[in-house]
Amino acid sequence: MIMIQGFHHAAISTPDLDRCVGFYTTVIGCEQAWSFEWPAGTADADALTGLENSAARAVMLRLGETFLEVFEYRSPTPRPQTTPRPVCDHGITHVCLLVTDLHAEYERMRAAGMAFHSAPLTQDTGYVVYGRDPDGNVVELIEFTATDDEPA
Repeated sequence: MIMIQGFHHAAISTPDLDRCVGFYTTVIGCEQAWSFEWPAGTADADALTGLENSAARAVMLRLGETFLEVFEYRSPTPRPQTTPRPVCDHGITHVCLLVTDLHAEYERMRAAGMAFHSAPLTQDTGYVVYGRDPDGNVVELIEFTATDDEPA
């Protein structure tokens, strides 16, 4: 018997927590649900993360019924990301936001400084576009217009 109920949250790491949280609250529309941190030498945090002498602060953001957790690690020193990570690289490729007027959201977010890979594209069920948050993480916007239900 499977006891998994669904996805609760995804998490990203950032070099600048305040900037990243500002983007996701101001541009995307998330609200801050809670925040937490742990100092270096917290054994349970090290065991959970698989890191030694870890220290971080984090914010859990809510958007509708889902959450995005954003971490800023102070220890160990994270490797800097020198170029935006291509979506073909292994690992999480993007977060996707369901919108009701993709073209309006695209224009609003572009005016707020968000960079996009292209203009919105038409697909069989609606519209789609990929953009980047301030740390280069891909944020997809998707609008379903063909039916009231998302494709299976």
